[in-house]
Amino acid sequence: MNRAILMGRLTRDPEVRYSSGERSMAIARYTLAVDRGFKRGDSSEQNADFIPCVAFDKAGEFAERYFRQGMRVLVSGRIQTGSYTNKEGQKVYTTEVIIDTQEFADSKGASDGSSSYQASTRPSPASASTDGFMNIPDGVDDEGLPFN
Repeated sequence: MNRAILMGRLTRDPEVRYSSGERSMAIARYTLAVDRGFKRGDSSEQNADFIPCVAFDKAGEFAERYFRQGMRVLVSGRIQTGSYTNKEGQKVYTTEVIIDTQEFADSKGASDGSSSYQASTRPSPASASTDGFMNIPDGVDDEGLPFN
């Protein structure tokens, strides 16, 4: 099984090109800075991996339209390796994630430093219980809930 799921921040805006031929297709390339989740004793060490990602067709168009440098995104896809010979005649090996799905990992407000999203989605004290769950509002019939 070849499956990769990553959450990280875009290091720059996606670079998008369109294929030639009868049916032109968007090909978006971007790099995710993925935090390793642990720190070693020396703080000067790199604590993130920079993973190249490629999104095709509709996913590429989505990345072009909505993704910007610094956004935190969640992607899933497969790892693909390859190689080519550069201008100097040296063989270069590549590894990238071919994207199947991609989505925003932060709210719009959180990505630009605003906290309005968090404030507006918190339940009011009247609807929150002490265990962290929201109470079912009055007028909602228990029979209609999907988990009964």
